[in-house]
Amino acid sequence: MTTIQLKQGAPGARILGLGGYRPRRRVTNDELAQTMDTSDEWIQARVGIAERRWASDDETLVEMAVAAGGKALAASGLDPDQVDLVIVASASLRAPIPGIGPQVAHRLGIPRPGAFDLNAGCAGFCYALGVASDAIRAGSARYALVVGAERLTDVTDLTDRSTAVIFADGAGAAVVGPADEPAIGPVVWGSDGDQHTAIEIAAGSSTMTMAGQAVYRWATTKLTDTLVEAMESAGVGPADIDVFAPHQANLRIVESMTKRLGFGEDTVVARDIVQSGNTSAASVPLALTALLESGEAKSGDLALVLGYGAGLTFAGQVLRLP
Repeated sequence: MTTIQLKQGAPGARILGLGGYRPRRRVTNDELAQTMDTSDEWIQARVGIAERRWASDDETLVEMAVAAGGKALAASGLDPDQVDLVIVASASLRAPIPGIGPQVAHRLGIPRPGAFDLNAGCAGFCYALGVASDAIRAGSARYALVVGAERLTDVTDLTDRSTAVIFADGAGAAVVGPADEPAIGPVVWGSDGDQHTAIEIAAGSSTMTMAGQAVYRWATTKLTDTLVEAMESAGVGPADIDVFAPHQANLRIVESMTKRLGFGEDTVVARDIVQSGNTSAASVPLALTALLESGEAKSGDLALVLGYGAGLTFAGQVLRLP
C-alpha cells in the first residue's frame, strides 16, 4: 500500500509584522448622549470607553482589511507573492458569499493563496493566528496574512445604549512566518456553547443583542484559567510576561484579569478600548499595534493575548512581538 507523504514544516512560527486601520470618524460619549439616554460618566463607569471609531460608507470591511494587511506586509519586509495563506477573521460580514479573504488577497497583490474567512466572534483573530501558526509548522503554508476586520456598526442598533456605546469598527493584521525558535506559543482555545445566545444576531434580525452581565461574569470568572494554561503551555509564567493584551471588550474586565493574574507595574497592559471601543476580532492586533507605535511595548517583548466572544468562544496564546 502506498504511503501518503507529508510536508515538513518549520520548527516554529513568529509574527513578522503588524498593522492596523482605524476609521476616520471619532464618536465621543458626549455625541452619543445627544441621541440616547446616556452620558460620558455612565459609559466610562461601566465599560471604560471615552470614544470609538465608526466607519464611513467608503471604509468597507474589504477596504479596512486591505489597509491593515498592507501595513503588516510592509512591516514584515515580505513581497506579496511570498504569502501563500490569507485568513480574515470577522463576525460582521453582511453577505455570506463570497468571503472577503480572496478579495483582500487579490487587492494586496497576493497571487492564488489559500484564502478564507473565519468567524469565532471576538476570538476570531486569536483563532486565526493559531490556525496560521499550525499551518506553517505543518508545512501547509510558508507565510500567512492574518486579518481581524469588523464593521460592527452594520450589525448594531445605534439607538440602543446597551450595545451602541460599546461596539466600533476597525481592522488589524499580522504577517506570520517560519522561525527556528518558536515565537508563537500553543493556542489554548475552546467554547462554552451552552451560552451561545449571550451574544447573537437572532434569525430574522439584522442587529446584535448581548447579555452584558452574563458575558461579564463569564469573562471575569472563567477565562483566567485559559490565560494560565496558555502561559503553562508556552513554558512561561506571569513574571515572564512583558505585555498583556486581552480582547478590548470592557476596561473593567481588563483590569479584573490583570489583577487576578498578579501582573505588576512592570507589565504593560493594553487599554486600547478607551479610545477605540470594542472592535471584536480587530481588537487584539489593533491593541498590539498601538502599544508598539507608542513605544509602550517594544520588539522582542513577550506578550500574552486573549480573544473571547460570541459562541461563547475563547483563545489565548503567548507570542513574541515583532
